[in-house]
Amino acid sequence: MSKIEKLNILQDVLLHPQKYLSDQYLSQIAEEFIETPRKKSGENFQLIEIPKAFNVFGSQHIEPDTIKQMEMLMRLPVTVAGALMPDAHVGYGLPIGGVLATDGVIIPYGVGVDIGCRMSLSLYDVPADFIRQNTYMIKTALKTNTHFGIGTVPGHREDHEVLSRGEFMETELLRQYHSKAAAQLGSSGSGNHFVEVGVVELDDENRFGLAKGNYVGLLAHSGSRGLGAAIAKHYVQVAIQKCRLPKGATHLAWLDLESEEGQEYWRAMNLAGDFAKACHDVIHQKLSKAMDIKPVAKIENHHNFAWKEIIDNKEVIMHRKGATPAAEGQLGIIPGSMTAPGYIVSGKGNANALNSASHGAGRKMSRKKARESLTGSEMKKHLRQMGVTLIGGGVDEAPWAYKNLEDVMESQDHLVKKEGKFYPKIVRMDKN
Repeated sequence: MSKIEKLNILQDVLLHPQKYLSDQYLSQIAEEFIETPRKKSGENFQLIEIPKAFNVFGSQHIEPDTIKQMEMLMRLPVTVAGALMPDAHVGYGLPIGGVLATDGVIIPYGVGVDIGCRMSLSLYDVPADFIRQNTYMIKTALKTNTHFGIGTVPGHREDHEVLSRGEFMETELLRQYHSKAAAQLGSSGSGNHFVEVGVVELDDENRFGLAKGNYVGLLAHSGSRGLGAAIAKHYVQVAIQKCRLPKGATHLAWLDLESEEGQEYWRAMNLAGDFAKACHDVIHQKLSKAMDIKPVAKIENHHNFAWKEIIDNKEVIMHRKGATPAAEGQLGIIPGSMTAPGYIVSGKGNANALNSASHGAGRKMSRKKARESLTGSEMKKHLRQMGVTLIGGGVDEAPWAYKNLEDVMESQDHLVKKEGKFYPKIVRMDKN
């Protein structure tokens, strides 16, 4: 057939698709141009009128909008319990610093976009003076072995057992993102993600078998990169289709864990969490090798994730969005800012806080406001005064953009025990 004849037939398919529904070759094209009423899938749900009660820790540090956002979550019919940590501020889905227990369902937007965002600290039996004596070497090691920002990939691909996980072959989405995950392994995101070398201060009685003193520590904060973001984006939309909520709460849609979609998301979320841990493992291994020192302990925890936990003898799905797990004796890290010291902590298992604590100091100033009201010269002066070297970073992450961590810690002394302190000295962040 000539080109003109082909175009005429295709135009006729476009204008009169019904004529071609039984055609051996053109029926599939014709079907694309026939509008058929779509059956609405999913189920309608209503919010309960009065929000369930929830505990707020450090309410003097928390804005009313954050309380209001949490109240919306407490009106979901699947909510069992909730709590706000003292670093809480408005976020997407759950407030940052929000904890939510649900009955048999998971809220993808409650876990968040950066699934498995986490802290990890390597502790070295090396005196803190090592940092002063080897500043140039450490700066070089950080510049060479860390990679930040959206789309950033290390120059050399790393190998890790997480890339061989069977979950990558279970869905089309995960198959598509396997190669991207492999490329991004060992990298960090932008924003408040960082890798720092600093001083760990330990008292006489500590969990690590070391004498009282100051030691070298390597602290990292980042999540699951493009893999976690893709999983979140996809399953938020799936949840919205399956679970129809009133306007204003649409994004809080959930997936039943007994459903096929719920099980898919649960496996994908756990894969993203393990991928985030793998990124941290690679960063720590490369920097330990570059600095020629070996860690004697590693402390790590997710703070954007969901777990199966027990409340009053009943299993619930515990969402922590920017909150540190703090079960009895559980170790975790609560960082300060690029100049303010953070803490190694162990949980006290406070049931009123749903076995949780803050994940940091919490923002008191938006990124936009920080950029408008702070200057680079002010920040550089402060860094010099505090003896901190910054590689990358920007004023949106300036120390003044955050709450005072000491105030936050005072508001949660019944949630966690302080096990040590971390002072940042050489900080690596995205360029911004």
